[in-house]
Parts: sequence; C-alpha cells; structure tokens
Amino acid sequence: MASENKKIELLAPAGDLEKLKIAIIYGADAVYFGGESFSLRAGAGNLTVDEMREGIAFAHERGKRCYLTINIFPHNEDIGPAEKYLEEIKDLGIDGFLVSDPGMLTLLKKHIPGAEIHLSTQANMTNFVTAGFWYDLGVKRIVLARELTLEEIKTISESVPEDMEIEAFVHGAMCISYSGRCLLSNYLNDRDANRGECSHPCRWKYALVEEKRPGEYIPVEEDARGTYFMNSCDLCMIEHIPDLMAAGVDSFKIEGRMKSVYYVATVVRAYRRAIDAVLGGGAELDEDIFRELTKASHRKFTTGFYYHRPTGKDQNYLTSDYEREYSFLGLVKATKDDEGYALVQQRNKIVVGDEVEVFGPSAGFFTQKITEMLDAETGESLSEAPHPKQMIKIRFDGEVDEDFILRKKIV
Repeated sequence: MASENKKIELLAPAGDLEKLKIAIIYGADAVYFGGESFSLRAGAGNLTVDEMREGIAFAHERGKRCYLTINIFPHNEDIGPAEKYLEEIKDLGIDGFLVSDPGMLTLLKKHIPGAEIHLSTQANMTNFVTAGFWYDLGVKRIVLARELTLEEIKTISESVPEDMEIEAFVHGAMCISYSGRCLLSNYLNDRDANRGECSHPCRWKYALVEEKRPGEYIPVEEDARGTYFMNSCDLCMIEHIPDLMAAGVDSFKIEGRMKSVYYVATVVRAYRRAIDAVLGGGAELDEDIFRELTKASHRKFTTGFYYHRPTGKDQNYLTSDYEREYSFLGLVKATKDDEGYALVQQRNKIVVGDEVEVFGPSAGFFTQKITEMLDAETGESLSEAPHPKQMIKIRFDGEVDEDFILRKKIV
C-alpha cells in the first residue's frame, strides 16, 4: 500500500482558459496547455499570451503548476517563429515546458535559460538508457511512451537519477500509432499530426477496394455494422492507482485538451478522490467514484499496455462513438441570491420540468427539478433555454456555488 508521504501529482488537460480554471477548482495539482502555436492540439481552444498570464496567476495563487506544450516536430519554416514565440512567453512564469524535438529543446535552453524541461510522450521514451541521455541534456521529467508495461516503468524509475520525475498517462483516448507518431492524417488529407493537426483517421470506418474493381467496396466486418479496426478503447487506470505508484510514477496525466469543461471537471474530480483515498490508506476503489467517472462521455475502457500487450479486447471494432449517459446542461456563474436564484450559463438545452443533477468539486451531488427559470437580462419567465451559452437564473433548493455543474441523464 502506498505511503501517505508519497507525493503524487494529478495533471489535467486545459484546452482553454476556462478548462484550466475548472481543472484546478476540481482538484488538479497541475495543468498542461498549448499556446496558439507549436502544440500538438491545434484544434483545441488553446491560450493566447494574455490568457496564459491570467491562467498562470490563477494557478499560482492556489499553489498549482502550469506546463506549456511546445511539442510539435518543427520544419525549417517553424524555427524563426518558434524563437520569436519563446521570447514572447519567457517571462510568464511557466513552470515547465513539454518538448519532443531536440531542436525545440535547444531553442528553449537558448531563450529561457533555466526552464524546467519535460520530455513529451511523442519522443517515444521507452528505456532507462534513453532517459539518462535526456537527463544529461537537461530534461527533468520524462513523459513515458504509452507502450510500456508497469514492470518496464519500474525498471526505468529505479535506474534514472533520483531527481528525474516520471509522468504517465492514466486516462483518456489512446492513439493507434506508436506514441502518437502517425502519418495517416498527413497522407489522407494533408493534416500533419506531428504538427498539431491530426484529423483522427484511425476512428474512421474502412473498406477494401480491389485494384481492378474500382468503386466496388468490400466491407471489413465484425458484424453487419462494419468494423473500425484501428479504433482503440479509452485508457482508464483509476482502479490501479497503487500499482502506478509502486512502479514509480510521479505524475498521473489525464488526456483531453479537446474535451469539454464537463469532461475535465468529472474526470479530474474522480481521480482526485481516488488518489486521496489511496494516500489515506484505502485498499479498493469506491464504486461511487467509478460510477461518477463514467458519467463523462467515454469509449469502452482499457488498461492499455500496463499489464499486457493490447489484444482485440482493447479495440472497439463496432463503432467509434462515445458512450454518453449524461448531458452537460450548464455551469453556475454566481451563487444564489436572496430569492434562491443562481446565475447559470446554459451549455445544452434546459427545459422547465427537467430533472437535473448538480455537483461541485466536493464529493456527492443533489437532484433538482427545474421549476422556475428566468432570463438573466430581462427577468422574463422562461419555459426553456435553447440558445448556446444563454445566461439564465434558476431557482435551486440545494446549495450551489460558482463553477458548480448541471447535468441531465439522457433518456
């Protein structure tokens, strides 16, 4: 069983400034995010320099850390803009920088001397000799390749210098290609996954075409609905936190910079509770924690490579769709007034009569029937709120605070 003194970092994705704040509010020790350039998630909202400044201040005021991803594999034309960008952000107080490419590492050391450098999973770090190589170049933390077993991780942990930290993914989408080094997107629609523009063709449905019979599609089927033969299940290690700790993992990383605020809050909250329970001496995962985790959209779960080489059971050949049991309805923006109304920003259609669940950073939730709803600007009574990000007032019976979340079970 893990020691109470074992320091474990819960690291959460921050696809934009709102998600950064929500991740910290809901229990993350640190967040990672991309700027508007040089990140492998170009499709995420990402942060401007001013937003980074605000987000870093928000995190540091609460004793949390912020890491910037500059982990693309740059081409020649990227070098000049990268140097200019590093000069622009060097005084923001970023706690760590994730890099994959030796050239980017060199530029980082040149423009931000003393920067804490983390090696991105894209660098395919799979053995302790390579870890030592990166350590000698100034890398403090290695984000391990996802293709490692717990036994391999333990060997690396026991072989690297004591002050080198180990980070590993514990939850989220899995890439079919080796540590994300994929050429499919580039080849099929000219969007380079290694420069942040992956179109996720591994999630597409495929068929075979014989050379002399163009236009005649031969299905590759598991059943009549077809097959998604490169479509992985989602990683989930919440039931195996003691094993990860025993292997020497210092930072538990959640994937999901493209995911919603609701997803970030739900997953971070569940892992925060699970990690704290283990550190407090808990032997088994509380079923309630796992149940809460599944209320965020997800594909079927797998433990990836941690215990064995993935088999067909770790792929989902039937569909690339998510399992969605709950809908994210709204985010509380201000607590209740004297009349019991709280200000809510709508995220999906809300209708008077809806039975909703309301939760915040702490454990538990309460169920509320929407009986009264007002337009926040006019005070007009509403029967429904169908407009994206519409500001409304809802009367609540239970206590709610800013950044609480409303969800509804999908019938």
